[in-house]
Amino acid sequence: MNDNSPTPAKRTEPQPDPDLDSSPDTDEPAFAWMKDGSGTPEASPAGSSGAEQKGATQPESRADRKAAEAGVEPPAVVPSVEASLRKEPVTDGGTRNGAHFSEPLPTSALQVRPPQEEVERRNAERESAANAKPVAPRVWQVLLAVFYPVILLVLAVRAVTSPLFLWAEYNRPGFPGDGYGFSTDDRMSYGSYAVDYLTNWAGPRYLGDLVNRSGGNLFKDGEVSHMADVKVVILSAFGASTLLIILSLVAIAYLRRRSTGGVRRGLFAGSVIALAIILGLGTLAVLGWQQFFTEFHHIFFANGSWTFALDDTLIRLFPGQFWMDAGIVIGVLVFLAALVTLILTWPTRRRRGLVNDAQDAGEVQP
Repeated sequence: MNDNSPTPAKRTEPQPDPDLDSSPDTDEPAFAWMKDGSGTPEASPAGSSGAEQKGATQPESRADRKAAEAGVEPPAVVPSVEASLRKEPVTDGGTRNGAHFSEPLPTSALQVRPPQEEVERRNAERESAANAKPVAPRVWQVLLAVFYPVILLVLAVRAVTSPLFLWAEYNRPGFPGDGYGFSTDDRMSYGSYAVDYLTNWAGPRYLGDLVNRSGGNLFKDGEVSHMADVKVVILSAFGASTLLIILSLVAIAYLRRRSTGGVRRGLFAGSVIALAIILGLGTLAVLGWQQFFTEFHHIFFANGSWTFALDDTLIRLFPGQFWMDAGIVIGVLVFLAALVTLILTWPTRRRRGLVNDAQDAGEVQP
């Protein structure tokens, strides 16, 4: 460039930046070293940042400085998320930014597998618990099996102690007649009194006040006393049987709700027990009826209280053939009832549910 170079038509001096404040301001951080005549900035205390020192002495920025000059409160500074996370200590089970936070453990139950022996033991216990059956259904099932033969036996005894059985016995062919003058009508009339006395709540006078055709007492005192003893046994058996029937109905209702097939299994076991009892007692009776009859009376009655003369009323009304026939009828009734129950409750594959399981398995297979 020389003196002959053209100059611009309008050459103006550069204008200062209107927003630039050129006055020296000792409050700026750049001039902090000039304070107190020191050549170096003061060391920051340990554990504090430069921002904290500036915030304690002068505004940090131009906006803060201008707000201070105008008398307006400077705007609040919102700390960043990273700064808040950096400042707030986090411990196990503590909180971070108001939310619950816990550091994961180095290991957990999902990451550590127990030994193989422990796994097998737990699997065995789980399978055993799944296959185990409750105790209460088993108890009721056993009680039903025990009660059923007793109920059948008492019901058969009740069928024998009835006027219908008397009429069938006195009118059947071959029944021995009375050698002391009782006709069939006399036997039916007097015998009905004796049977009714066993099942009612009347006292001994019910039989003691009966008279025969000659005006004398129909039954002697010993006969009346023995019939009173028989009445105690019969009524006790009927009362016990009633209680067992109620308990059996409770057992049936419970097993129908809680145990599939429990009623069938209980009745099946009870019928087997009843058949075993009847066959055993029948064998003893066939081998020696008189011995069997004597031992039976020894169980329930005192010695000498049940033996009478041939001309006594009880012997004339109920001879030995009558008791033999009564024993046969009781045995047959119990045997037939137990046999029918056994057939109806026999554990077939269908009743045990094996047929349905096999059909379901066949449908699943290709």
